[in-house]
Amino acid sequence: MPAQLQSTSEGSTMVLTIRNPEQRNALGPEIYAAGVEALNVAESHPDVRSVVITGEGGIFCAGGNLQRLQANRQQPPEVQARSVEGLHDWIETIRSFPKPVIAAVEGPAAGAGFSLALACDFIVAAADAVFVMAYSTVALSPDAGATWSLGRALPRQLASELLLSGERIGPDRLHALGVVNRVVPQGSALAEALALAERLNARAPNALASIKELLNEAPGASLHQQLAAERDHFVRNLHHPNGGIGIAAFLAKEKPRYR
Repeated sequence: MPAQLQSTSEGSTMVLTIRNPEQRNALGPEIYAAGVEALNVAESHPDVRSVVITGEGGIFCAGGNLQRLQANRQQPPEVQARSVEGLHDWIETIRSFPKPVIAAVEGPAAGAGFSLALACDFIVAAADAVFVMAYSTVALSPDAGATWSLGRALPRQLASELLLSGERIGPDRLHALGVVNRVVPQGSALAEALALAERLNARAPNALASIKELLNEAPGASLHQQLAAERDHFVRNLHHPNGGIGIAAFLAKEKPRYR
C-alpha cells in the first residue's frame, strides 16, 4: 500500500490519518503535499473548525523513511533539499493555520514524527506513547522545526538532552515539562483529541484565529509591539458579530452559537 494521508470528518473536525503501515507511518513527499492541500481546503471551509492529526494502527509516525534517505544519498543534494522543503511547507502551514490543530499520538513519534506533533497546537498522548528525536542516532541533524519548537518550549539544557542524545522520553515527563497537554490511556488518544476538538469547535473561530496569530508573533515582538497587536485584535473581535453573540449569551446565561 502506498503511503497516504487519509482525510475524514468527525462533525466539524477534519481528521488527517498518516497511513504507511509497512514503514511504521514514515513520512514522505506525497504525505507532505497532501497535508498542505488538506489544510488549505480546511482553512477555506467554514464547516471545518479544527483538525486532528494521527497515525494508523497504534503508531503516530516513525519519522523519515530511512530507505528513501539512503537512496537520496546517491542523488544530487538538491533532491533531498526539495524533499525537506516539502516537509517544511507542511510544518509552516500547520503553524500558520488559523484553526486549532491537535496531534493524537499513540505509540512512537520519532524524528520528524515528533517534530510534526510539536508543530500542532495541542498534543494528546497515550500512556504508551514514545517520543524520540532520533536524528543524531543515524548521524543526522533535525528538521521540521524540531530545534525551533523545543528551543522555545524548554530550557536549553533540556532541549539539548532530547536533540543531542536521541534518548526516548515518555509522555508523562513531557507532560510535566509542559510539552504534552494530555496523557490518556492506551488506545484513547484519538477519542480524547476529538473531544478536545469538539470543545474548541464551540468557541468563536475568529477569536481562536486571533489567539493563534498573537502567539505566533509574540516571540519576535517587543512588549510595545505585542500590546499594539493585542489591541487591534481585541477591537476587531469586539466588533465581529461573534463578539455580540458571546457577550449577549454570557449575560443571559445561555450557550452561544457562534458563526
